[in-house]
Amino acid sequence: MQNHLVIIGTVWPEPNSTAAGSRMLQLIKLFQNQNYKITFLSSASKTDFSYNLENQDVKTHYIKLNNNSFDVLISELNPSIVLFDRFMTEEQYGWRVIENCPNALRILDTEDLHFLRKAREIAFKQNRLLNSKDYISDVFKRELASIYRCDLSLIISEYEIELLTNLFKVDPSILHYIPFLVEPISKETINHFPLFSERSHFVSMGNFLHEPNWQTVLQLKKSWKSIKKALPEAELHVYGSYVTEKAKQLHNQKEGFLIKGRAESVKEVFYKARVLLAPIPYGAGLKGKLLESMLFGLPNITTEMGSEGMHGNHSWNGFITTTDEDFIEKAIELYQNQTFWQQSQQNGIQLINKRFEKSLFENDFITKVNHLLANLDKHRNQNFLGQVFQHQTLQSTKFMSKWIELKNKT
Repeated sequence: MQNHLVIIGTVWPEPNSTAAGSRMLQLIKLFQNQNYKITFLSSASKTDFSYNLENQDVKTHYIKLNNNSFDVLISELNPSIVLFDRFMTEEQYGWRVIENCPNALRILDTEDLHFLRKAREIAFKQNRLLNSKDYISDVFKRELASIYRCDLSLIISEYEIELLTNLFKVDPSILHYIPFLVEPISKETINHFPLFSERSHFVSMGNFLHEPNWQTVLQLKKSWKSIKKALPEAELHVYGSYVTEKAKQLHNQKEGFLIKGRAESVKEVFYKARVLLAPIPYGAGLKGKLLESMLFGLPNITTEMGSEGMHGNHSWNGFITTTDEDFIEKAIELYQNQTFWQQSQQNGIQLINKRFEKSLFENDFITKVNHLLANLDKHRNQNFLGQVFQHQTLQSTKFMSKWIELKNKT
């Protein structure tokens, strides 16, 4: 019988808007290559930019929150595996999956660790260093409980794997490192990269509704005048989906600080630009814009936060900076220095092919999934904390959901 994967999405994937959307499509493709039937469920509304999953042979269903129609649907689908997109989705539907499909393998795709991003945001906005107390928030407790309740959690960053296992002592058997999964950069692709002399201007990229991206734009605004003074012909083109009114107010034609909005083609935008600027002040996971800059031969300037979990022992695709002054200086240098620019591009190619090429991770992941499917009872018995969290946490979630469901009916 064909294996069936059901994905419960927080939103419908938008690969041209978010890195999370691209990652979801990568996971779908991975399972399809293993001949899985796939169904995608979400309670969110689709947008004009939602990916057409039906064209990829993925069936879709709209589901309702706090409604037993989900119980009927998930029972009929009878999946081999249920993948929850972020811990909030597992909170909402996990107990219903357990009740109706107890033998389904439950996988949580964390996307990134939300509690880590939240802790860093608090420290950043209070203009101080992060301390261990910042981690222990309500988000931390909810996310860790969700990780324990699931049979396996997908972690996108090596840094986050180390944080969970070393600091919080999470059993490695319920975690699996799987970063972005991309095709290798071939010699043919490299030969089509525009040359240094064929590129001009700086570029920035990021969804404006994502708070770390907005803070990155504000950081750019602070640094841009100094860069522009040294490079009067240069412009900064700021791209991103869901442009807000406050973002539009930063647009300044005279200063060359141009808010461009959504990019119809990231490849086209990145092929034209000479340097990507990403002074990311905080966040978590891996940064899709930096990965894409490497894929399209575009060197970048970023921060330690931006490069976290990406380069390992390899040289960076440009510069990693620690101060505003260093960021400005290195942006000017990379824009002007053709020799270093070309070496940075080569570094990016090596990073992609040695750290994110999909064949490096796919077989290990499928082997892990198949092992869990064949030994699910044993695995769950060893994850005794998961059973504790199911008993304690999900009972409150379950009965709150049932109360809302009854209230809606009356």
